[in-house]
Amino acid sequence: MKNLGLLLVILAIGLQSVFAQTREITGTVTSADDGSSIPGVSVSVKGTTMGTITDIDGHFTLRVPQDAKALIFSFVGMKTQEIAISGSKIDVKLEPNVVGVKEVVVTALGIKKDKKALGYSVQAVSKDDIDRTGNSDFATALQGKVAGIDIKPSSGMPGASSQITIRGARSFTGNNAPLYVVDGMPIESTADYSTGNGVTGADISNRAVDINPADIASINVLKGQAAAALYGIRASNGVIIITTKSGADNKIGKPVVNISHNSNISVVSRNPDYQTTYAQGSYGQYVPNQSMSWGPKISALPDDPTYGGNSNGHPGLFYVPQLNTANMDPWVAPKVYNNWKDYYQKAYSTTNNVSVSQATKSGHFAIGLSQTDQTGIALNTGMTRWNGKLSADRTLNKNFKVGFNGNYSKDNIDKLSGANDASLAGVLSAPASYNLKG
Repeated sequence: MKNLGLLLVILAIGLQSVFAQTREITGTVTSADDGSSIPGVSVSVKGTTMGTITDIDGHFTLRVPQDAKALIFSFVGMKTQEIAISGSKIDVKLEPNVVGVKEVVVTALGIKKDKKALGYSVQAVSKDDIDRTGNSDFATALQGKVAGIDIKPSSGMPGASSQITIRGARSFTGNNAPLYVVDGMPIESTADYSTGNGVTGADISNRAVDINPADIASINVLKGQAAAALYGIRASNGVIIITTKSGADNKIGKPVVNISHNSNISVVSRNPDYQTTYAQGSYGQYVPNQSMSWGPKISALPDDPTYGGNSNGHPGLFYVPQLNTANMDPWVAPKVYNNWKDYYQKAYSTTNNVSVSQATKSGHFAIGLSQTDQTGIALNTGMTRWNGKLSADRTLNKNFKVGFNGNYSKDNIDKLSGANDASLAGVLSAPASYNLKG
């Protein structure tokens, strides 16, 4: 009996010591959505293995060390919360943690729908995918981002139109271009030609060149004829729906300012290997306006009477009738000219973007300005583009909402004629003895 009594005394002293080093925390865990209690929530002391779970009414009781700083509350489908211990009672409201959100796409008139609920194929491209390209041209920025879409630029000149086809061409002679819809406004995307036809003249850029990729919030490509039911016959080749930034995706709070700058340099990757020994000729005979065969050696031109060399008091020189027609000195010394190299130059492209957006409890707005300046690799080609954007929405009450959205674009494009009318044809056929630069 004496030993049993001594054991009980020691146990009591030990329990008193344990309770003196801990404290009891109680509380209730409820849902932030509807305030209902949540049973089975894990409540643990941060940095330890001590913990418990809430009962059927969401209540919990937990003894924690005196030096415990915080409790961790976790439950499947809810956001884990860390709450600092500031008293003996802690009530917590857990917020839902949305995982695996259904993929939502924008269809006609800006309506958002679950992708799986649609009866036609839709593919979305996010603004991050567009921003990563760092390209000032919308069509080029879209290249390789959407399955089944083919993008062919008409040329490499700044501001050149791009032919976009979705799931291949539907017509040999008709229009195969999709319909663009920017913030609910349908825009034609077909290229026009100012003169000539498909192999002559110079093309006028389609309206894809007006779109600033930095303003894009999302792109949804509607494929198949079923998508045409939303926009009519114009959408029979598919639809490219572009939604620009409006500030609606911002977190509610302070304005967000974005400033970006992109620079690119383009050069000709390789040059043709020209012969530099012989001058212009035609079947062994000199013909000033033809280049069907080689003529005499360039170094021997002043000695060739066909070229008028060493005559009229011009020793060591030969006569170039084209220079005389241009009212320039027609007597020149023999020399090899690299007309191809002189025709091309380094092309520079710079784009500056600045935007301000904000979201509040009652609305959102976005305003942006962009300037793009491009020079082409061919002389006398380039483009300057200004873009402006203003978007604002405000909810007045639960039944009334007002909004405004405007996009402005001004393009100044310098182009050369293309295809069979290209100035490049003259460069390719010019003999090495002739200086196209004059």
